[in-house]
Amino acid sequence: MENVEQRVARAMQLRAQGCGCCQAVVLTFADLLPIDSQSAANLAQPFARGMSGTKQTCGCVTGMAIVCGLLGQTMMFKGLANQFAQEQGELGCPQLLALQGAGHSCDDLVAAAVRQLAEIL
Repeated sequence: MENVEQRVARAMQLRAQGCGCCQAVVLTFADLLPIDSQSAANLAQPFARGMSGTKQTCGCVTGMAIVCGLLGQTMMFKGLANQFAQEQGELGCPQLLALQGAGHSCDDLVAAAVRQLAEIL
């Protein structure tokens, strides 16, 4: 099993290959999921850019929800979402993007979500 920083490195590699935030979070944990990687990628694809560009919930947060749901750990998601909001300042994509000048980037948010998940899985 990979450690936290190995998973973060994998997420950054997925981002460099063109994966959206949600896909990068979900596919970083593909080895633990009960579905194949292609299905996981397809499932996560519409949730980038705040749910297909609708500027809703951050794809990183949605990715954490998908991983929790696929692993049967939906009860842990609320705590993850609350922790993400406390640490990053928000859950909404446009609000997080507005904070990018304050040290937030999509890659930073992906890394934060992956770290949170990896620390509890």
